[in-house]
Order: sequence, then C-alpha cells, then structure tokens
Amino acid sequence: MVDQLAEQLDLLTDVYERIDTGLVEEPPIAIKEGRIFKDDYQEDLKEYRLILSNGKAWLLDVEERERQRTGIKTLKIGFNKVFGYYIEVTRANSKSVPEDYIRKQTLANNERYITPELKSLEEKVLGADEKMMALEYQLFTELREDLLKQVQRLKHTADAIASIDVLYAYAEVSYQNNYVRPIVKDECLLEIKNGRHPVVEHLMDPGQFVPNDTFLDQDEHQFYIITGPNMAGKSTYLRQVALITLMAQIGCFVPAEYAKVSIVDRIFTRVGASDDLSQGQSTFMVEMNELANILNNATSKSLIILDEIGRGTSTYDGLSIAWSVVEFLSKKDGIGAKTLFATHYHELTELEGRFHGVMNYCIAVKEIGDDIVFLRKIIRGGASQSYGIQVAKLAGLPNEVIERAKGILKKLEANDINNNLVALREEKVLKSEKVKEQITFFGSSEAETLADEIAALNVMEMTPLAAMNCLYELMTRAKSITGGKN
Repeated sequence: MVDQLAEQLDLLTDVYERIDTGLVEEPPIAIKEGRIFKDDYQEDLKEYRLILSNGKAWLLDVEERERQRTGIKTLKIGFNKVFGYYIEVTRANSKSVPEDYIRKQTLANNERYITPELKSLEEKVLGADEKMMALEYQLFTELREDLLKQVQRLKHTADAIASIDVLYAYAEVSYQNNYVRPIVKDECLLEIKNGRHPVVEHLMDPGQFVPNDTFLDQDEHQFYIITGPNMAGKSTYLRQVALITLMAQIGCFVPAEYAKVSIVDRIFTRVGASDDLSQGQSTFMVEMNELANILNNATSKSLIILDEIGRGTSTYDGLSIAWSVVEFLSKKDGIGAKTLFATHYHELTELEGRFHGVMNYCIAVKEIGDDIVFLRKIIRGGASQSYGIQVAKLAGLPNEVIERAKGILKKLEANDINNNLVALREEKVLKSEKVKEQITFFGSSEAETLADEIAALNVMEMTPLAAMNCLYELMTRAKSITGGKN
C-alpha cells in the first residue's frame, strides 16, 4: 500500500522553485507592507530597492555638499510628513542661506528650506517606497493566482503524504509497544486475549500493567455487569476494550496477545461526570442526555461502554434507572448491542440468569485486615461490596471519619432487606425439619410457611429494590405451591 501511495506523490518541483526563487525566507505578516520578494525577482522591483537603499546615502551626500557650499556647519536635512524633506538652518546663520533656498517654515530658533535638488530626490525616494509596495502586492497576487491553478496537484500529494504518515505512525507505535495484528471480521464477536490500555500501560513501569481478557457476542456473552471497588481498574478495562476496537478498525495493530474484532458502526460511551451549567444542565441531566442518545441510536452492531449510570440522584432512582437500562439492552428481541457496564449497584448482579446474555464480572481484590490490594484482574462473578471506606482510607480521610463510617455501615447492613431474606430462608429450613406436612387452612404446610414469612416481613424497612426482589421470590414460590395457578 505504501508503494502505491509513493507512486501518487507529485514532487511539485516547479511549484517549489517558483516559491523558493521568489519569496524571502521570513516575509512580513501583512502582504501589503512590501519586502515579500527577493531583490532580483523582478527588474522594476530591483530598481526601487536600489533607490531606497541608496536614498539615505544620497541625502547625507546632499547635506555635506550644502554645508560646504554655505559654510553653515550646523546645517542638517530632516523629514516630516507635512513638508517631506527639508534643510534646517539656525536663525543665526540665516544670512548665509543661498538665494536658491526656498523658505517653507519658520520656527522659534530655526528656519526650514527646500531646494529643487532636494525636492527631486524626495520624489524619487518617497515615490520608490510607495511604488515598491504596490508592485510587490501585484506580484504576490499574480503568484497566488498561478499557484491556485496547482491546488489539485497539491491536494493529491498532501493526501498521499498524510496516508503515509499515518501508516508510518501505526507501524512505529505497533513495533515499539509489541502490538499484534487483529483479525477484523464482519460478525458480532469481540474476543481479546490479554488486552492492555495503550496509554495507561505507558504511565506504569514495564510489566506492571495487568492485562485482561474479553469475550463478547450477541448470545450468552452480550452484556457484562462489572462490579468492584473504586480505583480497582473498572474504567481502565472498559476504555481499553473500546480503544482496541477502535484501533483495529482504523487499521492499527492493537495492545493485546490476540484480538478478533467485529466491525462496529459506532462506539457509544457514557463515562465520567460533568455538568453544563451555562445551559442549565446538572451532572445527572448531562448523564441522562448521553444515555438517551445511546438507547435511541445504538444498533446490534454497536459497542456500548457504560461507566456508571444513575449518579447524581437518589439511590433508589439511580438503581431503578440502571436496572431498567440493563433490561432494555439485554432483551433478546431488542438492540442486542455488545455492552460493558461498570457499576457500584451490586443489586444488579441479581440480573444474571434472569436475562439472556447478562453476565457478572468483577475486579479481583485481596483483603489484608482492614486494607485491600487491587489485583486489577477481571474475573467471573459479582463483587460483594465496593470497599468505599477502604478507598477513602487510602485517600487520607481522618481516622475518626473512617471509624465512624464503619459503624454507620454496620447499622445500615443490619437493616438491609437482603440480610432479612437470608434470615427468613434459614428460619424456613428449621421449620421444615420440625413440622410434618399436614392439611391446613391454606391446603399445605408450605402455604402456611409462606404465610408466616409474609407476616414476618417489615415492609417499612425495605428498600424499593429489596421489596421488588422479595415480591418476585414470594410469587415464584406461590406459583409452585398452587401448581402455576395465580
């Protein structure tokens, strides 16, 4: 391909020579100020330049001759915009002025005169400057018009040079960073082995970046829900998948051990947090606008990167929106876009198994006492917690704040509906071991147990999501008792 591009190159020798032989190395910014062309570019221009360069010497010569002729040692030639060039003599020497001097101005201590010779010299010098600038602008306009006729040749060569430059840059960066040639297919598959982030890995010491695998399709591996603590590497992982996909499609090798990348029509991203106060949009509104654009425009050939959804509003609202988005994107008859979704809503891990193609992944961490070590590895399964307090400790929050946060967290977890459900399940097991099945008002001991559990629920302490999960489970068990009847 480079050989083909090289054949398209037009050296533009004639254009180069025209410019090189005409223009000075450092022309002025304004094209009407003159001094654009070299002295020998044109004969008239050369003559004007000669007059201007010699004009000062001519004036000095006239000044010296007039001093000798008049005997006035203080005689000098000056210039102003009103009278042009003039001979200035002190009043004390006015009697020595020759008869051919023509008085132009009388000052307090001096008299100013002109002579026919000085006037002729003035016309030559001042006229040359104006004529030179006018001529140079005319010559520049002619040069510009001539070069305009060569625009297509210039564009053709510029395109070829740009393409060669891009390909060279791809080759250089791929060789220096040990990238591999991706397999690009027109099929809905994204398979990456030991993928790396092309920028982040350069900010770390050699060998420190932890690579990760990815496998996305439109069947069982269509939607990744990725959980894990802050600073663990979720965002880096999402971005590296998007960058590898993009790099493969633009013709560059990619930072991975192996990569098979499907052609995507667009890469949609909802990342970061920003506002647009000048337009009256909060951070949450900007986030929702970006999300709306994705949901309204993504197709089955798109790659979607979602780095948090639902921030900036209440936990229940945010979680509900995130939950609904997962349902919308993972519908079997819906968009079907390959999606990576990083979130701190661990409740969303419950969606694996409920919706086709939704899979849980998390960032591996190692707990050492109250501290954590980020392993940066993407593994199957959902994270049990966000380790937010540990991350806050790493950031340097006062120990008093950290300890108080731990105490509050324990109280909140004690009232969490998920823990209540675990307790109810354990209670159910104990009852089933002690109570033999018998005919009751409800028709079975299972129905009676179910009724007891419902009566024991404290709905006032449930979160909306927890209540929804609990209701779903109760409905499922009720249908099994009644044989599928409502």
